[in-house]
Amino acid sequence: MAESFWKNKRVIVTGGAGFLGSFLTEKLVQRGTADILVPQIAYYDLTDRDDINRLLEDASQPFESRPAHLKPANLPGFRPAATDPANSIIIHLAAHVGGIGANREHPAEFFYDNLMMGVELMHQAWKRGIEKFVAIGTVCAYPKFTPVPFKEDDLWIGYPEETNAPYGLAKKMLLVQAQSYRQQYGFNAIYLLPVNLYGPRDNFNLESSHVIPALIRKCVEAQQQGKKEIVVWGDGSPTREFLYVEDAAEGILLAAEKYNGSDPVNLGSGYEILIKDLAETISHLTGFDGQLVWDTSKPNGQPRRGLDVNRARQAFGFQAGTSFEEGLRRTIDWYRQTLKSLDK
Repeated sequence: MAESFWKNKRVIVTGGAGFLGSFLTEKLVQRGTADILVPQIAYYDLTDRDDINRLLEDASQPFESRPAHLKPANLPGFRPAATDPANSIIIHLAAHVGGIGANREHPAEFFYDNLMMGVELMHQAWKRGIEKFVAIGTVCAYPKFTPVPFKEDDLWIGYPEETNAPYGLAKKMLLVQAQSYRQQYGFNAIYLLPVNLYGPRDNFNLESSHVIPALIRKCVEAQQQGKKEIVVWGDGSPTREFLYVEDAAEGILLAAEKYNGSDPVNLGSGYEILIKDLAETISHLTGFDGQLVWDTSKPNGQPRRGLDVNRARQAFGFQAGTSFEEGLRRTIDWYRQTLKSLDK
């Protein structure tokens, strides 16, 4: 079914050159997608209406007539086929993201950028008759004290955790928009809520990275430099759930193929872990045998985070296929190999 669904489709993947996007576009190629477009931020500012309209106009052109920067030379094995613009899907992955520190330092930017790029893109997609819009939300949209496991029906029972509320609320507005446009216009927009992602190609910049890449980098660098300890934010008491990036890409594509409902859908692994246990696991897997020093002056973030993943399984058959330890091993191996290649 997957191959037949995609063979006549023109797919615009915003954020397609990023962490999650790179895996998703590879899977689109494997599924035999007819036409894949990956807009680059250097050419299209998705917070700008004129740039969005220019993107959609460029994307509607035959392959030969498009600007060179919309021809996906970075997708090995991909050859575009002729498609009807009416068979177009937008998968909106692009986002301004970062860890707790980045969210605390730049709340206005996280709010404005994520709100504007999503709302305007969906609006223009509806105006141009795009067949389907896949909006990617965030687990940060959930209230701070959501009962665990998080059920989609609990999205509106409270305010998000303060450190990432601007980002979470901006992304949450895409759900309101998707449901409103479906109700009034019959526009087929769906909304997915991935939990925290991790895996190869993640962002390992300590100024903006999330907890897993940050811990991996700290442990590996401590080994290399002979340090006896690393500092970890918070007190280790919160819990988190993580989804391996390739599993997330698969879940998004299954939803695009099979799900056409108005209800939001969680994408997760169903495995919740204490941050303290996470840090110890990464320390063990990297071979770092020093001490973990908890900086309790830094925020913990949301107390618990774990998803109810039943709706995704029932609605479109998604279930994470990568165990947490295996995913961590692959991520650590990728990071070490990347460091080796930089040293050459």
